[in-house]
Amino acid sequence: MEFADVVRTRTMTRAFSTQPIERELLERLVDLASRAPSAGKSQGFNLVVFEGADTSTFWDVTLPSDERSAFAWPKLLDSPVIALVCADKRAYLERYSEPDKTHTGLGGSEDAWPAPYWTIDAAFSTMLLLGAAHDVGLGSLFFALARGEQELRDTCRIPDEVEILGVVALGWPLESGARKGRSATRPRRTASSILRFRSW
Repeated sequence: MEFADVVRTRTMTRAFSTQPIERELLERLVDLASRAPSAGKSQGFNLVVFEGADTSTFWDVTLPSDERSAFAWPKLLDSPVIALVCADKRAYLERYSEPDKTHTGLGGSEDAWPAPYWTIDAAFSTMLLLGAAHDVGLGSLFFALARGEQELRDTCRIPDEVEILGVVALGWPLESGARKGRSATRPRRTASSILRFRSW
């Protein structure tokens, strides 16, 4: 698929087949995602992955079984891969404490950074992951971790310093039951409405 086609046709998927994703394919997609820009090549992007039957660990915490009958996208729970998107700020503080970066003054504290580049870079990588998945025919959905963060941190031994930015579901999309999100019909802004040449 041409890059422009990937960008224009990618959508969020909320209905998945239970067909597994081969580990080799998953690693190939993550390799592509890892090629996003990274400040100082700090590379603080990480994914904590639940596969196959183990995805129930995630859903039991975030969407208990007694609440599922009212859930709008039941086939989302069939996604064979659920990944917590994590940004490790420690990688940035360590990288910017190295000799070639100490002059920046960014290695001592996250407060020294003008923007949280660990978050920015992890978002870049996540977007590449969604595009790479679409390119090979997989569906994907990025969504917020609305509940159960501390329990998942404890279960997965995720350090407090590591930010969980959200969740990516990956799998083979189903055409049937593929109900769109409520925002899907909102018009997309045009390039001319986004561009601000020289001033707002």
